[in-house]
Amino acid sequence: GASKVDFRDPKIWKGKDGNFYCVIGSRPADGSGQILLYRSENGFDWKFVSILAKNKKRFGKMWECPDFFELDGKHVLLTSPQDMLPEGLEYHNGNGTLCIIGEMDQDKYTLKEQFAQSVDYGIDFYAMQTLGTPDGRRIMIGWMQNWDTIAHRCNDSKWFAQMSLPRELSVKNGRLYQTPIKELDAMRKDRVEYNNVVINNDTISLDKIEGRTIDMELVIRPEDKENVYKKFALRFAQNERFHTELCFRPDESVLKIDRKFSGSERALVHQRRCLVNGDANELKLRVILDRFSAEVFINDGEQVMSAVIFTEQEAKGISFFAEGAAKIDVVKYDLV
Repeated sequence: GASKVDFRDPKIWKGKDGNFYCVIGSRPADGSGQILLYRSENGFDWKFVSILAKNKKRFGKMWECPDFFELDGKHVLLTSPQDMLPEGLEYHNGNGTLCIIGEMDQDKYTLKEQFAQSVDYGIDFYAMQTLGTPDGRRIMIGWMQNWDTIAHRCNDSKWFAQMSLPRELSVKNGRLYQTPIKELDAMRKDRVEYNNVVINNDTISLDKIEGRTIDMELVIRPEDKENVYKKFALRFAQNERFHTELCFRPDESVLKIDRKFSGSERALVHQRRCLVNGDANELKLRVILDRFSAEVFINDGEQVMSAVIFTEQEAKGISFFAEGAAKIDVVKYDLV
């Protein structure tokens, strides 16, 4: 009863028992997505094992690009649902990302779901896949684009779309955490550091804090815990005409990325928001810029926001704004 067209995106791995396994995206008769599990002794002759997970019309429709693995004592299913509807700030409209964490029923070969979340809370991230490294890490890379922006490119650009940074995955307290792959640290040069910089109803810049290929760590705290600032904003890829902004409102615990002034000439999605876990006393961001993209790792990788920006490379300024009094620590590296 399933679609013959939407039977696709196989992900194959070798199991601990020596067999090969494969998950495949499928679309049953109800039009909703499901993930099928197959087994093979030789990698060529495959036998159906089970329907590993069923959408049941909860998260969009067709589940694309599935991936399934064991990590930190849990089983993790990654997939990219099409035609999603938002659920608060957890899932956004259109082509989204989904992570289901649970336990494997070893008898029925089905995933017993425990937790569900978005993989990326930004604008451009889809069809992520993972691999295991020889030293045991689980590394994920995604497509920094999606089907709704597939036709958009700058007229004079020599490239179209890009992949995300490779990210190391872990599971903590029922959530998927992502951190930039540790090999990126070898590209860090020219460290610049500021501590306990107070911004009070003002916009400031800091000497040598600029650039479009950078790795920047930022910690934001209220200058007075009894009188928490109302808004903090980081602007990057900035000059007199262009900028992209990260804005945090501690009373809502909402972080927003906004690229409407980044140079885009089309009616694309320009803003996305996510609900940040934790309190207003400290927000940790790691912002990695790579010429035409920004990847923002929130609170040690508990959430990530990714976005492509079509801003001229001459716009390399960075500024900080606070409504109220905020105190920040900044560590910035050039990536070379």
